[in-house]
Amino acid sequence: MTITEDTRPALGLPQIQSLAAADMAAVDALIRHRLSSDVVLINQIADHIISAGGKRLRPMLVMLAGHAVGTAGPEHHQLAAIIEFIHTSTLLHDDVVDESSLRRGRSTANALWGNAPSVLVGDFLYSRSFQLMVELDRMPVMQILADTTNRIAEGEVLQLLHVHNPDTDEAAYLRVIERKTAVLFAAGTRLGALASGVDETTQQALYDYGMHLGYAFQIADDVLDYSANAEELGKNLGDDLAEGKATLPLIHAMAHSDDATRERLRSIVQDGDASAMPEVLAAIRATGGLDYSRRRAEEYAEAAERALDGLGDNDAVAALRGLARYAVQRSH
Repeated sequence: MTITEDTRPALGLPQIQSLAAADMAAVDALIRHRLSSDVVLINQIADHIISAGGKRLRPMLVMLAGHAVGTAGPEHHQLAAIIEFIHTSTLLHDDVVDESSLRRGRSTANALWGNAPSVLVGDFLYSRSFQLMVELDRMPVMQILADTTNRIAEGEVLQLLHVHNPDTDEAAYLRVIERKTAVLFAAGTRLGALASGVDETTQQALYDYGMHLGYAFQIADDVLDYSANAEELGKNLGDDLAEGKATLPLIHAMAHSDDATRERLRSIVQDGDASAMPEVLAAIRATGGLDYSRRRAEEYAEAAERALDGLGDNDAVAALRGLARYAVQRSH
């Protein structure tokens, strides 16, 4: 049974956002309050990236996980803000490393202010997240977040090792996703459960949900880089190719093309040749790379839903199921 055929209760994105609206307003207010600094440039850059919007998916997961297994309150709001600060700091650093000029349809901070201020404000956000963490004075929380940020940093370096590397295979690609994306999703859902005071087994179930959701979300994101409308996506199509990143659709194409096409694709990855996008798209289509990648994303989304099976049914669980389905069905 595919997730689109599943009859278990699940909410659509507008319903999910409505359900979480009051909590997210509280989280947003906390984020803006704790962003403030007497250094003007920090305020300018931090406000630019925070006000860019986005769906606040990661902090929303903290709140929904808390409600899925109990009640959620101010501690959850603070944990959600911490998760968003960590995520935002990684965006600032990523855009510098990737030399990106566009994110969510707006100029990146590094394009507007330069690389050095972007990196340093990213550091400010990291350190602010740790200040918020220490205020909670809970060792399990600090342990989870310290381990998570360390793994994210490993993921950044691991991804760098695979830039312009045509030998990146699916296993290596998934290792990068685990550290760069999935661990923060999983930390958010586990922390939501932890703050609700549930047992280790329930925390693990929500951790597993978050991990699988992170894989599904990132693979679907990488499919969109080869298939979406650039205006909807909010970034330049083919950015991954220009940066020399071989993501799953292209990895699949290289593994299943004839020798001549494979060698050409390897050369394109090594050169980061974005002008070769039509050739790459043709190879991906010829090998079914997008369909294969979508199936892999759906497998992870289904695994995310299965992780919720022991939690019973309530609105928050239905929202988490809905997010698993949304992750692989969205157009941007």
